[in-house]
Amino acid sequence: MLKIRMIPTLLVKETGLVKGVGFDSWRYVDTVLPMIKVYNMREVDELILVDIEATRKNQEPDYDSIKEYAKECFVPFCVGGGIHSKDQVRELLRSGADKVSINSAAYGNPDFITDISATFGTQCVVASIDYRSDAGKQICYSHSGEVCEGVDVVEWARIVESKGAGEILLTSIERDGTMEGYDLETIKKVTSAVRIPVIASGGAGNYDHMCEAVIRGGASAVAAASIFHFTEQTPKEAKQYMHDKGIDTRLI
Repeated sequence: MLKIRMIPTLLVKETGLVKGVGFDSWRYVDTVLPMIKVYNMREVDELILVDIEATRKNQEPDYDSIKEYAKECFVPFCVGGGIHSKDQVRELLRSGADKVSINSAAYGNPDFITDISATFGTQCVVASIDYRSDAGKQICYSHSGEVCEGVDVVEWARIVESKGAGEILLTSIERDGTMEGYDLETIKKVTSAVRIPVIASGGAGNYDHMCEAVIRGGASAVAAASIFHFTEQTPKEAKQYMHDKGIDTRLI
């Protein structure tokens, strides 16, 4: 069985690292490179970096910055934001990314996932799914939570898996940044519906929340940001806590 992964998320807006609540009320955190260096020392398993404005502004990924970040990142590095072509994926991989996170572009063309997967391998493709509650249903949103796609989260998870995604980054928009806990019910529905790994995201406020995402939700990894940006809790301590609770994490 694969070890449970600890994955901090880095959200970039313009030139800085930010964090919001519910994909809104963005708050400046730091510059990106120092945070990558810090996480390298705190025994994280991977890093996810997403440019939250690239798609909305129709901007190319910042390849020069990715090259700079990748030189300091000594764990698998996933990059997202503004990706809509295979050439962009190729350039990101050449720049040092190990994986790409695909969200908005897949809704208009699900075969885009297939194309990337067939060219670069399924391990390269992370399908990012952001969702909100709507009349008792969990509905997918794109463009950093601004555009309702009208598709059920479980249905879409099955589709991206069938198209060749290697894993899913599942984020509750409503819980994002609240530090009130993950949406365990939806996580469980998705992990039960697919066979690929699911990364739980949105709502981590303490180490017990992370344990619940794995034990009750069935997640293969936990992603978090606010808990690390705004509290004294650390990825290294989180992994040790989870290990002590019987969850198989990678300890150095």
